[in-house]
Amino acid sequence: MNPAPSTRVAGSCAVVRPRRPGRYALGLAVISVPLVLAVLGPVFAGDPGTRAASFTLGDGHWFGTDFVGRDVGRQVLLGGRPVVLTALAATALAYLVALPLGLIAALTHRRWLEETLMRPLDVVLAVPSLLLILLVASVLTPGAVGLALLVALVNVPDAARMVRAAAAEAAARPAVEALRMQGETWWRTAVGYVGRSILRTLAADAGTRLTGVLYLVATAAFLGVGVAPDAADWAVMVDRNRTGLYVQPWAVVVPALLIVALTTGSNLLCDAALHKPGGRRGEREPRP
Repeated sequence: MNPAPSTRVAGSCAVVRPRRPGRYALGLAVISVPLVLAVLGPVFAGDPGTRAASFTLGDGHWFGTDFVGRDVGRQVLLGGRPVVLTALAATALAYLVALPLGLIAALTHRRWLEETLMRPLDVVLAVPSLLLILLVASVLTPGAVGLALLVALVNVPDAARMVRAAAAEAAARPAVEALRMQGETWWRTAVGYVGRSILRTLAADAGTRLTGVLYLVATAAFLGVGVAPDAADWAVMVDRNRTGLYVQPWAVVVPALLIVALTTGSNLLCDAALHKPGGRRGEREPRP
């Protein structure tokens, strides 16, 4: 009698089980609202209109007015794109630098090269991220691009160390030594095998790192770094409108909830992507 599709065939280490799309549903539901607002919000924002009294409700303003009498709903539609784009750009830039550094440090047999690459990063890692951003901002006046570069810079050391640690474990496997003995290129060994072996670790780190990057971007904007004091930005809205929290809470609650939804949804999606239907039994070492 043939085995059912969900049973494990003798001699095979894989378990055939269907993936559960429901694991992604919650993450997509949570993150879709802030992402849609960030992407399409400016299209539907419309004209600013006349300003009303500060921190008032009604008069056609669904979420009331902010600290200078602007419509909160319109500011919410305009304020998501800077936060999302800056956070995504900073995360991508951090990995763009950290990945080659970590892979080279893990695969090199030259101790001096590894020390040259990693020790300067430890100096940056020793300084608190937000403090470093504020120190640079006190000398320079970074805009949105400068803020993305600063946030990426403070994330490179930790990301590079994570990549190096994960890649070092994969580089110690017999398959890597076999690839070297076969005369395979460094690129095929580093990217084709080691890089593929650490994809799940990178995905897990990406979800956590994006949350940290969003925190840094929002906090820096909250402190006035990289954005104008009256800019349409969710983090700036939380900062500037907090004085009227008990009078008109929507001006603070709505942008704060959108930032929370963005970070929570990204983590839920990464957790769902990391889930393996077969558990540890279904894990296989990538073939060289």
